[in-house]
Formats: sequence, C-alpha cells, structure tokens
Amino acid sequence: MPKTKKAKADKTKSARSSEPSDLSAPPARDGAGGSADRTGKGEKTTKTGKKNKTGKEAKAGKAVRKLRKTAEGAVPADDEKGLDFPRAWVEFPDPADDEQLFRCDLTWLTSRWTCVFGSGCQGIKAGRADDGCCTLGAHFSDEDDEKRVAGFVDRLTPDIWQHHDVGRETGWVAEDEDGERQTRPYNGSCIFQNRPGFAGGAGCSLHILALKEGREPLETKPDVCWQLPVRRTYDWIERPDDTKVLQVSIGEYDRRGWGPGGHDLHWWCTSATSAHGAGEPVYVSYRPELIELMGKAGYDRLVELCEARLASQLPLLAPHPADPPRA
Repeated sequence: MPKTKKAKADKTKSARSSEPSDLSAPPARDGAGGSADRTGKGEKTTKTGKKNKTGKEAKAGKAVRKLRKTAEGAVPADDEKGLDFPRAWVEFPDPADDEQLFRCDLTWLTSRWTCVFGSGCQGIKAGRADDGCCTLGAHFSDEDDEKRVAGFVDRLTPDIWQHHDVGRETGWVAEDEDGERQTRPYNGSCIFQNRPGFAGGAGCSLHILALKEGREPLETKPDVCWQLPVRRTYDWIERPDDTKVLQVSIGEYDRRGWGPGGHDLHWWCTSATSAHGAGEPVYVSYRPELIELMGKAGYDRLVELCEARLASQLPLLAPHPADPPRA
C-alpha cells in the first residue's frame, strides 16, 4: 500500500495527494500543517487539525518504482482509460460545518467501479496478481492508526491469519528506508495477506476479522487500506471578501495519487474497464468509508446530488470512460 507522509504546507497534496495517498490532516488556516487530534469516529477536530482519517499522503517512491523490474504481465493494452478526461464536480457547504466546503467528483462517485480483488485484479506488481494492491505493505498514517490496528491484531487467531505464528514471534511492523513504520512485508507481500489456498480464506486477515465480528473493515485495517480508492484532499480557499473556507475534495485515487511512482505500477484499477460494471455506484458501495471521510450530514447531501445526476433523462455529462455504456 502507499506510503503516507505529512501534509505539505500549501496543501495541494493531502489525503488519499500527489505522492501516494494524501492520507493527511487538513492544513491550518494560516497554511501550516494541522495536527492529527483524534476525536473519534465521524467527529472532526478544529480547523487547525482534523483527524487524519484520510491518512497521510502515500508516497510510492523507490518502492513502487522497483515493481517495474519484474517481467510484464498480460494486461490488455486498452484496459486502462488514462488519467485525463472530462469530470463533473459539484461543490456544496458542509451541513455540519459552516467553515468547510465539499468538492466532490461526481464522475468518480457515480461510476460503476468495484474492487475485483481475486476476480480479475491484475495486481500492482507483474506476476503477483494475487497480491492486489498489498504488495508493499501499508504505512501507518500516525501513531493512533498503528495503535488501533494493534488492538485488532491481538484478536487475530491462526485460523484466520495465515502468518499468525511468524507475526507473533518476529513482529508484524517494519520500518522503511526512511524509518517510517508500516505493516511488515513478508514473502513478497503484506504479512496480513493470506495467500490463495489458505483454509481461513485468501486476502487481508484484518478484513476477514472484521467480517467475522460484524464490523466494517475500516475499523480493523490501516487507514490507507480502507480509504483506497477514494482520495480526500484539503485546500484553504481565500475568497474575494477576505474570508477563507476549507475545501475538502473527495475524488478518485488514480495513479497520480501514489506520487511519481504511480506511473510505474503494473496495473491500477480505478480507470480499468475490467473493474467497472458493478451493480451499485461508488457512492453507494462505499457508504461507510465516505461517511467516515465526510461525516453523516455531508454524505447525505452527497447522496442527494449523486441521485439527481443519475436521475437525469439527458445523456450523462462527463461519464467515467471505464464505465460500461449507460442504458
């Protein structure tokens, strides 16, 4: 998973920004980086520091660039539709915060993207499709993120975590070359990833734990893991009357979200036709995650605007190019 880093002062990068994920806290009103004060699920802190539930911006860097050193896999040349195409954005005031404005990418949020892990996912590293986007492990957004995950790691048992004994005996946290903490890569992928054929089920053991306990996976997994492929960024907007508003953008976590190394990924799903065609649009299928990122009131308003867009009898303006044709 992308490496997270603290927000830049100009806040052009942020939650899921220009280096992998802008899993970052919003900037302070004067432009300085905000603190990441945790106030609890769905709550917000002051403008000088919302909880960085979007995490810190993921940074692909050298780790992602190395993925290209392996042989290329067989990905159809026309599967991904590129990065630059018309998008329909909508802005609306946050119903729960009069100093905040949401800017949402309706092209993405009303698209029919779905996660195809284990059912067509090509993986970010050639020859390791079973990894999905877990090849690099996941960087923690902050100490609170790691502490929360640790609580659920303690609940993992050998029947749902393939590498339980290894993780318990030699650790499940590693430090990258910059000394930043992440889930430990083990045998080519994240230590929490169960490989195909494991009796407890393939895929993220923390995700499996959440389902077994009736939780949302966003409760048990690192921030960066549950936020992908939605990206949240922040920017203070100065208006002509000398007032400022915090603009929170919610959009697609495309290759650029990983930083320069994102262009070297073997494959990425958000613009791939093979990952579009779900029965529900993203704003419906990602309801829990969007509520966590926007708050319930903001999400409810987003739903109204998405439904109005889809209810239009005219041809849909700026549809996602990877979506199947609209009936």
